[in-house]
Amino acid sequence: MLVKTYCAAVNGLDATVVTVEVNRSRGVLFHLTGLPDSAVKESRDRINAALENNGYRFPIADITVNMAPADIRKEGSGYDLPIAIAILACDDKVNTDRLAEYMLIGELGLDGRLQPVKGALPIAIRARAEKYKGLIVPMANIREAAVVNNIAVYGMETLSEVIQFLNGGEAQPQNIDTRKIFYEQQSNFDFDFADVRGQQSVKRAMEVAAAGGHNLIMIGPPGSGKSMLAKRLPSILPPLSLSESLETTQIHSVAGKLSRDTSLISQRPFRSPHHTISQVALVGGGTNPQPGEISLAHNGVLFCDELPEFNRSVLEVLRQPLEDRKITISRAKYTIEYPCSFMFVASMNPCPCGYYGDPTHTCACTPGQIQRYMNKISGPLLDRIDIQCEIQPVPFEEISKAEPGEPSEAIRARVIAARKIQEERFKDMPKIHCNAQMTERMIHQYATPDEAGVNLLRMAMNKLNLSARAYNRILKVARTIADLDNSADVKPPHLAEAIGYRNLDRGDWAERGF
Repeated sequence: MLVKTYCAAVNGLDATVVTVEVNRSRGVLFHLTGLPDSAVKESRDRINAALENNGYRFPIADITVNMAPADIRKEGSGYDLPIAIAILACDDKVNTDRLAEYMLIGELGLDGRLQPVKGALPIAIRARAEKYKGLIVPMANIREAAVVNNIAVYGMETLSEVIQFLNGGEAQPQNIDTRKIFYEQQSNFDFDFADVRGQQSVKRAMEVAAAGGHNLIMIGPPGSGKSMLAKRLPSILPPLSLSESLETTQIHSVAGKLSRDTSLISQRPFRSPHHTISQVALVGGGTNPQPGEISLAHNGVLFCDELPEFNRSVLEVLRQPLEDRKITISRAKYTIEYPCSFMFVASMNPCPCGYYGDPTHTCACTPGQIQRYMNKISGPLLDRIDIQCEIQPVPFEEISKAEPGEPSEAIRARVIAARKIQEERFKDMPKIHCNAQMTERMIHQYATPDEAGVNLLRMAMNKLNLSARAYNRILKVARTIADLDNSADVKPPHLAEAIGYRNLDRGDWAERGF
């Protein structure tokens, strides 16, 4: 007897339909084919225990399980449920009438309870695209899968519930009001710029960065507030659109990072990896391909604290994703592409001891030590950071002020207004959403300065010995500053502020102080 059930294999952010074919014949062996990994091969033992603990018997017969297409590697434990149901159907314990109408995913515990699996959201999207009547998932995955409309999604707790439903029982599909959840949670931030005293110049730099989607690095001594400011950056970024939220949620679903109570990610991600992170953990990949930190930061912020402490080879792999806003992971057996359009924010000390240029502490580093410390960050990587700002510790007079600083809500309003100008500017360019993404042709079209601005740029380029990429970055940032100023043209004051954000490009760091 041959029975078929349906599930899906996740590859990158996409899912492929997998047909589980189970054939029963005379004999006592169990055969599993279709490129299964170790977790899939172990499914027989989990299924056997789950059936026994729920009042069923594993058939004493020759069972052949094939997962088609056989040339796609099957990874993970989400195939337990469709294999178990197909085996029971071969043993006449499950009615086959409904099997072709539903897709099933879920890991089986030894007691028959359904355990959560990764990638429920992209699987639900694929099930809808293939026009299945419904999708059966573990209850722990129901909130992420049920955000997909136009398909019935059923959350089940146990194997027995699934069997009862497929045998004609009734169950109510889950409906999640995604828009209500999405908009309710968009403004609930744990950190606010109202808590920050002083640091007006750095707050201005972060406002400019948020308005144009620019990369940012802060340099200053310990205790000056670099990490504190970075954690508040998401509170002034424009809210996620529904399409951005869905794409971001897909990435976190594939990585298994969604909690049971999460349906849609409604706030921009903020990822802060430790400086000991490996290349694979940062960009993604591995034996079982997973998104890295740069993809988990998609549509949000990737914050690297103490940037020179990161392994240089790890930092260099950021160069291509910062330009292309996607990462292609190529291995002998697979090629996967993940999106990674993120704001790169970094912080660092000015020298090994951290107190170079600090008015209240004496620096013990020599100019050579300072230069070697700065050289840990390559010039090409610095060129890709649009805004480079210096930060000093806040004086006691500023810290002790009773009145709070400007709240994030007020700053965010200005950022959103600037982004709306950019949306109108790039409305005919679907892949461009902010000034930081402008191509060279767009820079010449939308950020061309007047004669006075050209002279100012020429003088800055010659004096600071800036690269061609830095030239383009200055124009992009100046365009954003002009948008915040609601100016149609890029004027010399906008250029002057943008040039002031290229501090680390100067070659005399160890001599000039800051």
